[in-house]
Amino acid sequence: MSDTPPDRLSVNPNSPHFQREVLERGIGIRFKGVERHDVEEYSISEGWIRVGLGKKVDRKGQPLTIKLTGPVEAWFERPAEGEAAGDEAEG
Repeated sequence: MSDTPPDRLSVNPNSPHFQREVLERGIGIRFKGVERHDVEEYSISEGWIRVGLGKKVDRKGQPLTIKLTGPVEAWFERPAEGEAAGDEAEG
């Protein structure tokens, strides 16, 4: 698995950009220089994030989101399973 997070990722299982393996590693997001923990979806190349709009939901029960534009940075919070063991063996 790559050490670079995907360009676009969503936490919604119904989205085509949902990737369970990637989300299990944990993704850190910095938006406009501030670390965010409430991001539902992001796109680095397009420069936007989607965050929940309070406790409001649509008619299908999905949370309402708002799209915010600006510089987006993403990183993995934990190394991949195989990479952690390989790094310790080298050092």
